Amino acid sequence: MVRWVPEWQAGPPQAGDGVLICHGRSVLPASEGWIHDWSPALTEDGNEPVALGMLDGRRLYAVRAPDDDPREVPLRDALMSSDDPMIAVLGTACQIMRWQEDHRFCGRCGRATEHHGQERARWCAHCRLPFYPRLAPCVIALIRDGDHLFLARSSRHAHGFFSLIAGFIEPGESAEEAVAREVREETGFQVRNVRYHTSQPWPFPHNLMLGFYADYHGGEMRLQADELAEGGWFAPDELPPVPPLTTIAGRLIRDALSGETSV
Repeated sequence: MVRWVPEWQAGPPQAGDGVLICHGRSVLPASEGWIHDWSPALTEDGNEPVALGMLDGRRLYAVRAPDDDPREVPLRDALMSSDDPMIAVLGTACQIMRWQEDHRFCGRCGRATEHHGQERARWCAHCRLPFYPRLAPCVIALIRDGDHLFLARSSRHAHGFFSLIAGFIEPGESAEEAVAREVREETGFQVRNVRYHTSQPWPFPHNLMLGFYADYHGGEMRLQADELAEGGWFAPDELPPVPPLTTIAGRLIRDALSGETSV
């Protein structure tokens, strides 16, 4: 059974519906978990609810939290303390609210936009121009050389996990080409046998992560300093701290070690 369906639905919230309360990349906890019971008081100040989808048959919406609410929890912390499908629900809520706030005005004529009413889009009635939620396709790749895995730590996180090589797909580029380019740019390595494994939506800021495996095919390690602080080859029994299994990086590493990989 599919528990979470991120689909647009028409109509305002009703009694029994659930609401997530978001502010930028933060979310307000409920008495249990993250989903609040719907109350008209949530929109008394003109706060417009936005439809998210259905979780276990219950309609969910999102509303904007008040500024500087001390109960706010950073989205990343909320994700790390949650399991599927709540990870997807939280990501959807914050992404949709951020998209709505960023597209209140038409980029062509400057007039105010409004809800389309027939689909998940904002709409400039003057230009007849729709604005859809942003999705940025990204690749993330685990490089393998025999039973050794290449892992690296981001230069943006002084004491973070060792993770995988990742980056955005450029216009006119295939996902496989993006893997080869990102690996070459960030590590100096050449790779071959690039193969898809799995995907994951990730709301930092609005990514669709496409996970791949790739085999080392030559080159000396030359780390891109503004991206990677350190990196190296690790045997399965000598891994550094790696991302949790709630992330696509963690699952790619787990499946590589267990042999559950694409051919």
